[in-house]
Amino acid sequence: MSDDLFATPAPILTSDDELLNAPLASRMRPRSLEEYAGQSHILGEGKLLRRAVQADRFSSIILYGPPGVGKTTLANIISQETKARFVTLSGVESSVADIRKEAEAATKLRQMNHQSTVLFVDEIHRFNKAQQDVLLPHLERGTLRFIGATTHNPYFYVNSPLVSRSQVFTLEPLGIPELQALMQRAIADEERGLGHWKASITEEATHHLATVSDGDARKCLNALELAVLSSKPDDEGRIVIDLAAAEESVQQKTVVYDGDGDAHYDTISAFIKSMRASDPDAAVYWLAKMLYAGEDIRFIARRIVIAASEDVGLADSNALRVAMAAQQAVEFTGMPEARIILSHATIYIATAPKSNRAYLAIDAALEDVKQGRTLPVPMHLRDSHYKGAKTLGNGAGYLYPHDFDGGFVPQRCLEGGRQYYDPTSNGLEGRIKERMDHFRQQWEKAAQAGEK
Repeated sequence: MSDDLFATPAPILTSDDELLNAPLASRMRPRSLEEYAGQSHILGEGKLLRRAVQADRFSSIILYGPPGVGKTTLANIISQETKARFVTLSGVESSVADIRKEAEAATKLRQMNHQSTVLFVDEIHRFNKAQQDVLLPHLERGTLRFIGATTHNPYFYVNSPLVSRSQVFTLEPLGIPELQALMQRAIADEERGLGHWKASITEEATHHLATVSDGDARKCLNALELAVLSSKPDDEGRIVIDLAAAEESVQQKTVVYDGDGDAHYDTISAFIKSMRASDPDAAVYWLAKMLYAGEDIRFIARRIVIAASEDVGLADSNALRVAMAAQQAVEFTGMPEARIILSHATIYIATAPKSNRAYLAIDAALEDVKQGRTLPVPMHLRDSHYKGAKTLGNGAGYLYPHDFDGGFVPQRCLEGGRQYYDPTSNGLEGRIKERMDHFRQQWEKAAQAGEK
């Protein structure tokens, strides 16, 4: 099952003992849209999802977001708002037979009571293609109203036919003010929360717990409950959670970072784009996030090497030397010292002058080779070192550049004179541009003289 705060339906609590024994995060599940925290971009007044739920006009929905943002609870609330029968299946445990069983039950319920059924599939990305395809005819006929929840990008991990039949809503991590409000509500609630403990919490403590929870409400409430239950009351029987108690309840911050999912790709994308944008502060932050989350340091080093040529290129060719040295040093030292080396290389790439012209040049040339006519090697450039080569005309007319002043002679090496490399004036590439402008003028003059 998902480690989402709301990854399983709210438990049916039949007694006071069960209510007290359930985890705080479970007890404090929102019961209505008014209690629901966050996601105002899709649930605020007038927003699409809120209108669709209130009008009871939705059919298929995919809720996509990180753990602890309320995907399953939102599905439960939607079901209550629409007065539909709510059925939960697990993408890990459920089978095709389970889907068909619920679809058959939904058909009978609709015929007998005119009641619709909402089928909620947690971790929908865990269903294989066949399981996902089984849902399609039931969605087409309206037998089921479908809600899927996933922490993985549905455009990559859910079948296209299912995505095309669904509205995809992205849920964002909860902000610090939202998490602080949740904690204050839990502290005050005597029925479901911690009100009977006569507990209070300082603003510094709520801010700390909200910060280290990284937008995950379940982690936040779990830490709050641990802090309350493990603290001794004062002489008046009250429990005060201060910053020290809050820090003790969460020993280490957990960063939301999946090694093969969106967090991985989005963070490395931010890292690369920050270096490209010449923003060393942002680049080092994204580097730190990856290192803290346990990203493979070889993967990071490889991306730095690529950036050295793709984004810095000939504006500072020393960038590639620094990047390659960092790659070798990372392999040699390992963590934790590798963090220093990676920071060194990251800041060098970020602050170096930029040019992507070597990157553009090879891609343009590859496209011409792929799409255009393959050009023959000119006779003067062909190999003339083997016996009989000169009889074939190989090498005829070749001018050796070192026999001329400056080591240059205006003799072209490509038919048609196609220009792939267009240097910038940035950094050291500016000097290359000056030389190339001179060379191209000489080639042009030679070409005009040849036409005469």
